[in-house]
Amino acid sequence: MIPDYQTLMLPVLKSANDQPVQTQAVIQRLADEFGLSVEDRGQLLPSGKQRTFDNRVNWAKSYLKQAGLLTYPSRGVFVVTDDGRKVIAQKVDRIDTNFLMGFEAFRAFRSRRHLDEDETEVSDEEVIRGDATPDETLRIAHRQIDSALGADLLERVRASSPQFFENVIVALLLAMGYGGASEDAARVLGRSGDNGVDGVIDQDPLGVDQIYVQAKRYALGNSISAGEIRDFFGALNLKKAQKGIFFTTSSFTPSAVQTARDLSTRIVLIDGEQLSNLMIKYGIGCRTEEVLHLKKIDDEFFEEI
Repeated sequence: MIPDYQTLMLPVLKSANDQPVQTQAVIQRLADEFGLSVEDRGQLLPSGKQRTFDNRVNWAKSYLKQAGLLTYPSRGVFVVTDDGRKVIAQKVDRIDTNFLMGFEAFRAFRSRRHLDEDETEVSDEEVIRGDATPDETLRIAHRQIDSALGADLLERVRASSPQFFENVIVALLLAMGYGGASEDAARVLGRSGDNGVDGVIDQDPLGVDQIYVQAKRYALGNSISAGEIRDFFGALNLKKAQKGIFFTTSSFTPSAVQTARDLSTRIVLIDGEQLSNLMIKYGIGCRTEEVLHLKKIDDEFFEEI
């Protein structure tokens, strides 16, 4: 029987205690430890694109990463952090989502859920007890998948070069419909003489109306200050621009938000969470793996004429 992803959390953590390990090597090792049959190892998800056991190991790894117990030093490789070693030293019998809720980073990760206006929050406990309806459970799972994907996207962007980050922002704005049909409607700047502006988007074919972009690839916790907003405002004035968008992979201080509101030029602020949500929505750095269609009875069809 294939173990669930929470049962795999502690074995996954222990597997990377001493040195960085390859994910595929850990999958093979744990499959041996759990005595999985050839059929179990080859069982695929309903999408037919990934093995079930591999998927569960990767979910266990992802949740441990969000709690700060693992880190990814390179692609396909992970290793235990100092906090992870402390957990192993406690000789706990099991790690699950309730255990991980004891870590602030994981609580912040699980709180990144955005409900639609007509939705009400359903707790994980209700899902586990079976109190949630099937469609509520599915929507919760979808939000959790998007939350994990968003965190991974931000980590990849933060690990990239500044030039790559600027290209990501331009690609995102084009995907959102800015710039029209012109091939050079969006351009990465950030060179000498560009006065601190990283990109520009033409809002019309002739480039009469433009939006200028600032992109700061900062680590989590290194927030954008009011001074940086004022610097961007100054750069916009030099360009005689009326609109600007400030992107960051971190966040904005309250004073930075207030400064942007008070300035005469319209400056939109996009923090890391908003950025990852937009990247998911418009397919930047990610792709659709599977589409599920939820259907319900068509009452009108059954109305007798």
